Amino acid sequence: MRAVDIIMDKRDGKELSPEAIEFLVRAYVAGEIPDYQISAWAMAVFFKGMTAEETASLTGAMLRSGAVMDLSGIEGPFVDKHSTGGVGDKTSLILAPLAAALGIRDPMMSGRALGNTGGTLDKLESIPGYRVNLDTEEFRRILARDGFAMTSQSKDIVPADRLLYALRDVTATVESVPLITASILSKKAAEGADALVFDVKYGSGAFMKKIEDAEALARSLADTGAAMGKKISALLTDMDEPLGNMTGNFLEVEESLDCLEGKGPADLMEVTLELAARMAVLGGRAADAVEGRALCETCLAGGRPRELFLSNVESQGGSAEKLLEMRGKYRSGYSASVKAGSGSFISRIDAGKVGRAGIDLGVGRNRTEDAVSPVAGIEFHRKRGDAVKPGDTVMTVWAAGEGGLAAALPRLRDAVEYSDAPPPPRRLVLKEISACCP
Repeated sequence: MRAVDIIMDKRDGKELSPEAIEFLVRAYVAGEIPDYQISAWAMAVFFKGMTAEETASLTGAMLRSGAVMDLSGIEGPFVDKHSTGGVGDKTSLILAPLAAALGIRDPMMSGRALGNTGGTLDKLESIPGYRVNLDTEEFRRILARDGFAMTSQSKDIVPADRLLYALRDVTATVESVPLITASILSKKAAEGADALVFDVKYGSGAFMKKIEDAEALARSLADTGAAMGKKISALLTDMDEPLGNMTGNFLEVEESLDCLEGKGPADLMEVTLELAARMAVLGGRAADAVEGRALCETCLAGGRPRELFLSNVESQGGSAEKLLEMRGKYRSGYSASVKAGSGSFISRIDAGKVGRAGIDLGVGRNRTEDAVSPVAGIEFHRKRGDAVKPGDTVMTVWAAGEGGLAAALPRLRDAVEYSDAPPPPRRLVLKEISACCP
């Protein structure tokens, strides 16, 4: 086989055989196919799509490109959650200890910032000393002790996804449904989860801008996951505006602690509890989502999830005592405020514009090799539906450097929209799509 022939077939809209897909993945990981050819193939997939059979073949080939996490000897159930990415989305940091407090083990293999969306690993690494490069034995030991562990992909686990994940970010092929599906499911299958809850976001701050595109991805994840023997629940959630009151790596760690202490903002808690309720159902702790949510609310109020979060910080190399001391203090010295430019009400804060401003500030990445700042970010003092007067502070902004502030502030001012009357309430969770293994 030749890579160029496979690229041409996909460019022309032909269905690729499992053998062709297996060859392409294997040869790319082995270094026998260069980045520019895989980039051309990914762009062809972006425009021509893949059938369900091709997507399943790609997922399987990526999974077989490396090792699979062995969780034998650790008592389950194993349930993980994955978000397709958003602005201010820190639900993973809350959900993992919450699920663990319910007796559900969460083997979480997470990613870094991609485009204008935040990365769970970047948030965790803003905690001084916290290590996300765990070897298999460390991962198993922490998972067994704390009930969850947070790690990055090693070179041995699904190397095809690690390589393609970085390439998609810089070749404008992030939003492809089959590529996203194969990326997510190959990684989640490798980490050993029995069941998966997906948070599939739509809106200006999400990869999928339109509801129908997000629904197509949710159905692809559910169907492909079920075919791989996993129990799947996918929620479509609104990412047209930032989630919570904080965006930025350490700022989001702080807000996660607020949520674990029962002080989280309403929009963030709503999405988190709905996702947690599905984890409780798939983990066999609740009969349905209503019972699961009530169980999660009671568990949070008891304080055990917060204890497990701080225990995990210690387990992965950080200091819980130092983390708590840093709350409210760990900020960049480059700061400014965004003031209300009009009276009446805030009708919308555009998450896409906020996310792009975050890249200027140092929260996200323009290139895969870019560093991110732990002390950059935004705190929202006013959000959708709040009454404001001209000159009221809407946001406080911190940047990694002075140039970042100058670039970000015009975007942030432009992100805030106003109206004469309060806007209608947001519907944060649109629908659920689920599937069970045959």
